[in-house]
Amino acid sequence: MSALTDKATAPEDGVPLLFVELDNCYESAQELAAKIDKYMRFCQRKVRDADGTERPMWRTRWWVPDGRHADQPHPPLLLAFNRVGPRNPNTVIAQLAELTQRHWQGTAYDGFHMYDGKLPIVVTGMKQLKEHGPAGAIFRRFGRPHNQTLLETIGNPRREAHDARQRTEYEAREREYKEQLRRVAQERKAEREARRPACANCGARYTDERWKAIEPAGWDAPRETHPHLCDDCKQRAITAECQAEHTEHGHQEHDQAVPEQKNGGTWISRFRS
Repeated sequence: MSALTDKATAPEDGVPLLFVELDNCYESAQELAAKIDKYMRFCQRKVRDADGTERPMWRTRWWVPDGRHADQPHPPLLLAFNRVGPRNPNTVIAQLAELTQRHWQGTAYDGFHMYDGKLPIVVTGMKQLKEHGPAGAIFRRFGRPHNQTLLETIGNPRREAHDARQRTEYEAREREYKEQLRRVAQERKAEREARRPACANCGARYTDERWKAIEPAGWDAPRETHPHLCDDCKQRAITAECQAEHTEHGHQEHDQAVPEQKNGGTWISRFRS
């Protein structure tokens, strides 16, 4: 296993930072585990950045996107085994996974694992890389039972699926809530329309303004003169009342101006001194 200095980045492919190590099968699992211990200490080392903020030293040298809340694992380590030396990589990998479990094992949470502060360790073989290429499902992450593609191994597919379900459920609840609000608003509107007054003369339903005008108001508010009529009928009624009042007033003036007739039409006037 070479010194832990080789790295690969491919942000356009979803791989922001990946440390890659080649092992020629000469070292034991214990020796590899000791080196991974050093790697963890390197990842955990913190320094003050230029802005005075304390952060992991490796983040001051390489850029990676911030992890999601409460889940910020260290950069993944890929071990590529090249079967040149005498050791069986399958045996070494099984032993190495057990020896380094404290570094890579996540915390179970609602159907997936969180890997905050953990080290994703991924293994593969040079033979598989030559046969299937880096895009093949030839990578095994410690703690997972099956081979995956590289992006799947360094990612968290079960959390992605969980978050997708959460988003779907949230969106469904949001739609249902909005539908409930719509139904309630529709029911209230129907109830209000059922209470809307109708004109006693023409039968037309009151407008909102007319309805508000006939509602009880304060003591100092003018009294509504025609609460049983719509605006149009009210105006016609007022006009008719004014005309009738004017006509009646004219008759009264006429009656006061004409003297009383008696004795077959003879005008009789009496003057008293």
